[in-house]
Amino acid sequence: MNRIKTLFEGRNKSDKVMNLFITAGYPTLEDTVDLILGYAQNGADIIELGMPFSDPLADGPTIQKSSEAAIANGLKMADIFDMVKKVRETSQIPIVLMGYLNPVLNYGLELFFKNASEAGIDGLILPDVPVEESDLVVHFSDRFNVPLIYLVAPNSTDERMQLVDEKSDGFIYCVSVTGVTGARKGSDVQQSVDLFIDRVNRNIRKNPVLIGFGISSYEDASRISEKAHGYVVGSALINNIESLKNDVNWKEKHFIFIRFLKFGAELHA
Repeated sequence: MNRIKTLFEGRNKSDKVMNLFITAGYPTLEDTVDLILGYAQNGADIIELGMPFSDPLADGPTIQKSSEAAIANGLKMADIFDMVKKVRETSQIPIVLMGYLNPVLNYGLELFFKNASEAGIDGLILPDVPVEESDLVVHFSDRFNVPLIYLVAPNSTDERMQLVDEKSDGFIYCVSVTGVTGARKGSDVQQSVDLFIDRVNRNIRKNPVLIGFGISSYEDASRISEKAHGYVVGSALINNIESLKNDVNWKEKHFIFIRFLKFGAELHA
């Protein structure tokens, strides 16, 4: 069974799922596997592994910077599959790839999905592939059993939410605010969530719901995921790595931040 479905099966909705985003190849090619395994050991439930791209549609400046660094490090698509294979030697944490269609097409659709399946990838998020225009991608997704995960946002209609729910397999990524990724103030995120999360729950009935875009603290995560199954953190992780990476013990300190995101201030020390 798909690892994502196994994760949610029988899970109490009060036990929030923490999905952590990291850009593959950032800050170095060698760090990615260590970070994924460290996240798994410190509270992460799902890993969202970013495929760097020079012209991202949904990423703000923080994740753009990490993608630029990964590309400068020489990261190739084949490296990402090798990283996931390495993780699979010791961990079965669900891993979702997140990126854009251009690099996938450049690599070759059939080869991409074949290699993703063989590496042990559990899902794929392509923000620039709308559900209404995804037939070709769906063909290979179904063939190689790499489910597609779609996004909904505050400006999504009820009808589109229902279509996304029908076509997604794993979970629905709820964008808490319109715009690009990036850590935001909790009050900004909460205002947006309050306006649309009830509508999401009326229309999304098949898949679990995870909320992302703007979460940077345990308090943010607890507050905005109150009516969801969990949350996604991305830019805040990159910011934390940037602030620590010159420290010889930066990974250990970064993993303290991960535990803080999942469990709260009492475990920060």
